[in-house]
Formats: sequence, structure tokens, C-alpha cells
Amino acid sequence: MHQALPRRPRPSRDLAGRARGLRRTFPAVLTAAAAVVALAACGPAVTAGGSGATGTASAANPDQLQAPSDANPSGSITIWDRSGDLYNVFDAAIAAFNKKYPNIKVNHQAVDINAKLQNTLITGSDVPDGVFLDDALVAGYSDYLWDLSGVLKPYVKDIAKQKVDVSTVKGGVYGVPFDLDPGLLFYNDTALQKAGVDATKIQTYDDLVAAAKQYKAAVPDAKPIHLEQTGFLGQLQLEMYANQQGTSLADADGKLRLDSPAYKQILGWLDSVQKQGLGTRAEYLSQSDVGALDSAKEVFYPWSIWFDFAPEQQLKTTKGDWRAMPLPAWSTGGARSGAMGGSSFVLPKAGKNSQLAWLFYQFLMFDPNGYTAVYGPNSVYPNGLDTSIPAYKPAADPAKPLFKPSPALGNQDLWKTAIEAGDQIPGGTPIPKWWAGAVDYLGSNVQKMLDGSMTPQQVIDQSTADIQKNLVDRQ
Repeated sequence: MHQALPRRPRPSRDLAGRARGLRRTFPAVLTAAAAVVALAACGPAVTAGGSGATGTASAANPDQLQAPSDANPSGSITIWDRSGDLYNVFDAAIAAFNKKYPNIKVNHQAVDINAKLQNTLITGSDVPDGVFLDDALVAGYSDYLWDLSGVLKPYVKDIAKQKVDVSTVKGGVYGVPFDLDPGLLFYNDTALQKAGVDATKIQTYDDLVAAAKQYKAAVPDAKPIHLEQTGFLGQLQLEMYANQQGTSLADADGKLRLDSPAYKQILGWLDSVQKQGLGTRAEYLSQSDVGALDSAKEVFYPWSIWFDFAPEQQLKTTKGDWRAMPLPAWSTGGARSGAMGGSSFVLPKAGKNSQLAWLFYQFLMFDPNGYTAVYGPNSVYPNGLDTSIPAYKPAADPAKPLFKPSPALGNQDLWKTAIEAGDQIPGGTPIPKWWAGAVDYLGSNVQKMLDGSMTPQQVIDQSTADIQKNLVDRQ
């Protein structure tokens, strides 16, 4: 019996789709707190290579994929991506791939991966060769995926450590890292300057509170700092804050570590912001959120780089007023960024041409012609794909921007800002397969705290007990 797979999310509003149109860089699983349940893999076992597969394993490790030895590889690969902007970006990059590998045909399919992948892997029928997958789901599917540590070995030292860590399960690496999503502090520079607040002096979260108080004194009806009102995104943001301090919900062995000084500090800070009337509680880029942003009542947004969608596509009155800087530090001299979200490419063992699929992802992520086609100006993003930065450090050269400055951010060099922030992201740990299920407990309890019905310590104690009993102990 294979390990439990992530349960398909319960039907609900698609927060990502509504908030950002076609754009995506954070997990599409944010439709709801998708619980993880123990599923008996009642379909056929997935062996190395699967039925009819041509993926070749290492003799020393039958789960480890080997690169093809053919100097002129040929064949057909089926690649799954979600419909939307990134599907179109990757689709456009196929032409560049075929210049290098003219005899590999890419059958590129737009698929509802969250709805379809689970059953496909269990039954072993029509399994794709490569799949775009949220980092939060990689560990849950690892029994069905190739260990890529062998083919990634030439590159791993140049990949952001956090991205390698989150896809590592028991020493194997199960995802080809795609994006690095550094946390940034977005701020309305125009409104703050008008109120006499110099945002560039913010170095710590205490400084951010002080700046928010100063702004509120000038604009009494303002609630300057964004406080996320959805369980999933609230938990995702909480993990960004924790990653800054080098921790996360679980350690590398899956042991809970929520009851720690780091989480007490973060939850205490969030609770204090709410109690002092300094926070706008709103669902990310909902109508009420956009209204507060465009009326300059909400002027600080600590979030992932993909918040730039707001000034570029959502905001009207304050478009062009926003800028970005690294996140404040939790203590003087601490890390100024943490990862929030992210995705990778995975290769199912039962895919028929896994080795050729590896060549496709190797090209897109590690070949200059490939990552330039993905991140550089294209028909989908005329200025380049600016909602994340590459996880591969040679592609993330601060002196060689792949995307251009955005007028919506006052032509700020977001590339340089994001690369510098990304360099400060501490390493991480594998995301436990029950992470999304924890939203029903931790994500929900954080909201209760912001409602005033729980204290930070109660959030920690109750969430720890519930996650341990209902998720960890049931693995």
C-alpha cells in the first residue's frame, strides 16, 4: 500500500482565479483547506517505470531516474499544466525546446490537476510524463514519482536551498524546482509620503507597527497593514513569517514544532496589530481588499512577490503608487524574506517517457534559452513573467534581469529587489502531506484569534493537539 495521497479539494470559490485572473504562482490548492485523508491505493501498484514505461532507474536505487544516454533522443511526451497564464508561457517555450530537441514531440495538455492527478496515479491509466504541481502536494504523491536527485545532482548546488528542501522526502528529491516566491513588503509610497511616513526606514516588524501608527495618526480611518481573512492564505502567510526565522510547521521528520518562540512571536504580533486597530482584515484581493487599497486606507502588504498582480491588474486609483522592499526582519539583522508558495515539476514513475520529460524540464529551468523563454518578455507577459523569480541561481542574476520594470510599481527594478530578498530566504523542510489539512485547525484558529475569541497561546495549544490527533497520528 502506498502512502496517503492528498484529497482533492472540496468545491468552493477559486480564490486564485478570482483574485488574479489568469495569473498563478502560489498553490492552486487554495480553493479551501483541503484535508488529507488516508486513502488505500486500491489500483495497481506503481513500479519503477510503470507498465510500458521507458523511464530508466539507477541500478543502485530503482526509484531514481537516470538521464537518457541517446545523443539524439526522439519520442513523444505528455505534459500536464493548469490552464491559464503559465500554461501559455510553457506552451510558447516548446518552440525553443524543439530547436534543441527537434525529434521530441510535446503533447501539452491543460488539465485540472487537483481533480485528475490522484485517480490517474492510482489507476495507472494514461499517466502523463510530467506534471506541474504545487510544492505543498509533492510529498503526498512521492510514492508515485521518480526520485530526481540523480539527474538534479549537477544543478542542486545552484538551486535555492528552500526549493530543494521542500521537495525532499527521505533523502530523495521529487520535484524539479520552478519558482522562488520571496516575501516582500509592498507599500503605497505616494500615500505614505503625503502622510510624512518614510517607509524606507522600516527594518523590523516593530518598525512596521510604528510606521502604521504614524500613518493612522495622519489618516484616522486607515487600517494600514493587511491581515489575511482566509484560513488557507492566512496559514500560507504564517509559514512565510516562520520561514524567515528558519522554522516551519513541521521539522524534516514531520514532527510538529508550532509550540515555539518563533510562532509565539508571529502570532503575538498579528494579534497586537489587530487589537491596535492597525490591520485591514480582508480576503486577498477581494472587493473589500481592493477598495481599501485603492482608497489608501490599507498601505502595507507583507506578501509574496505575486502581489504585484494587484497594482498591475486590479488597482485603479493607486496604480503606480506602490513599491516593494524586502520584508521587515523579526529581529535586528534577521532574514528579510521568507518563501510564500511555490511549484515544481514532477515526473510520475508510470509515465511512458520519463527520461524525455526530464529533458524538457531540464531545458526550461537550467538552459539559458529555456529559462529566458519562460521568464523573459513573451506574448503572455510583454515585460516578462514577474510574479516569481527563478529558483536556479544562474538564472537569477541581479545584473541580468529576465523581466523588465513595471510601470504599475513606478518602474521600480522589482527584479533586483526580489533577487536580493530571495537570497535571504532560509532553507526549509519537506512540506508534510497533511499541510493543507492543517488549515482546518491552524488556519481556522488564527482567524478566531483575529476575531478575538482565542489567544495566541490557545491557537498554538489547540492547533497542535488537533493536528497531531487528526492528521499526524493518522499517517
